[in-house]
Amino acid sequence: MSKKKVLLAAALGIAVGYIAREQVNNQTKVTPEKALNHAKEMFKRQGPISGSWIYMKPEELERNGLLYDVYRGGVTRNIDGSNKQYDFYVDTATGAVIDTEAAV
Repeated sequence: MSKKKVLLAAALGIAVGYIAREQVNNQTKVTPEKALNHAKEMFKRQGPISGSWIYMKPEELERNGLLYDVYRGGVTRNIDGSNKQYDFYVDTATGAVIDTEAAV
């Protein structure tokens, strides 16, 4: 094989690998909408919710020495006549709720 063919084959292989990796990464990420719906379902197990929100841009979260790419959001629940707000963090890769906390 000539050097040109080897270089062309290598360049083509790298390009195909890059495109394939990008496609896999884009398909495995959870959308913010799905993350919000999953979190709402988790909160609904404890009672009705009256409002919800989510940031569309992922951010990094460190918990227990591990770094996660997460969506941050929140829900509002009416408990005993007063609104209580809770924040949550959802893993962008799996859709799992990483952490929840009462909003201050």
